[in-house]
Amino acid sequence: MREIKNKKKTNFLKKFLIKICRKLGYELIDQSSLEFPVSNKNFYENVSIPGEKSITLGLGETKILRKVKSLDIILKICTRVHLVSQSKKRVFEEKKSEYTFRTVNSLIKSAQDLSKKYNNLKIKFQIIDVNSEESDVIEILSKIKKANFETQHFSVKVNDNDGDNMLSTMASIRKSFECVKNCNDLIYFVEDDYIHKNNALAEMVLAYEKFSSIFKNEIFVLSTDYPYLYKSLNNSNILIGENIHWRSVKESLLTFMTSKQMVEKYYEKLIDMATRESNPFEKNLHEIYEKERCFSPIPTLSIHCTNINSVFGLSPNTDLKKLWEENN
Repeated sequence: MREIKNKKKTNFLKKFLIKICRKLGYELIDQSSLEFPVSNKNFYENVSIPGEKSITLGLGETKILRKVKSLDIILKICTRVHLVSQSKKRVFEEKKSEYTFRTVNSLIKSAQDLSKKYNNLKIKFQIIDVNSEESDVIEILSKIKKANFETQHFSVKVNDNDGDNMLSTMASIRKSFECVKNCNDLIYFVEDDYIHKNNALAEMVLAYEKFSSIFKNEIFVLSTDYPYLYKSLNNSNILIGENIHWRSVKESLLTFMTSKQMVEKYYEKLIDMATRESNPFEKNLHEIYEKERCFSPIPTLSIHCTNINSVFGLSPNTDLKKLWEENN
């Protein structure tokens, strides 16, 4: 009888404590069952609240001081050019438009997943096209509009009859930075040969909120774990995101997420990168990373579909074929 009374008393105190924690905005974990009684979730479920707090088991809570208000996805497309300044074939050896369509498919699915986690986040696609087939552009815009995302389309005309597709590449890069004036907060600059996991954008935005809150500054976030960044033994800081780890890096290609504030801060340097060809092409961006923090995901959140032997391409420890087929 005494045992029953003690159990009832314990349950009463537990319920009372849970109510208090809910009112105060605190989370609890039941060590015996690994459950979060306040949010009614198990330990393997996300208990973070986007825009409010990031919770990691064992580390506790990080209050989100830098809330993301909107995301512009600025996608540069060209369904005709295979590899810039190269004659090599891409992994899977398909025509270029196939990579563009699968990139679009993956971004739409990832944006839909992000919308579920951030109910009030405004997501917009800005498509910058250089010399694509008109029918391809119409199909791409139709896909995005069908998914109920706001879309803007910019056509950049470049005379590249001499075969120098670097001219069209630089023109689209310049236009992408000019489009920042149409943005409000976060911007994801992405090229049309990156196929994303469904959770890619959500993981990136969650990481952006958490890390920028920790460092009290704007940052850069990548979607790809580039193999070439493992060739040098540079020191990296390792951080824990929502479901993956992140490491600090000093280099990347031209697919990255940052804020309008950061782009405006380095606007002249970014525009210069799209005006004068450097070696490496991203030299100006790397110089910015020397002053600002940039983080790369472990494991990757997207695959860069370049040649199979390229150090700039296929991320390690990733089921490339599965991701390719899922976005057909």
